[in-house]
Amino acid sequence: MVKQSKAYSGTRPKVMNIKEVADYLGVHTSTIYKHAQRGTIPAFKIGSDWRFSEKHINLWIDEKMKNKNKS
Repeated sequence: MVKQSKAYSGTRPKVMNIKEVADYLGVHTSTIYKHAQRGTIPAFKIGSDWRFSEKHINLWIDEKMKNKNKS
């Protein structure tokens, strides 16, 4: 029998790896890796692997678009 956590209910947020984010944004994986290391893209590490919340990536894109439109 699988024990379920009582602390979490609902759908889980989508978490992506570097390749998935690169594909999503249409850029090379090295570009995403550099941005993650510099802290210019919302990311977090699990062990030595970078992970990205789809929600936070979308918010980051929205913010970039707002700033672009202000210029």
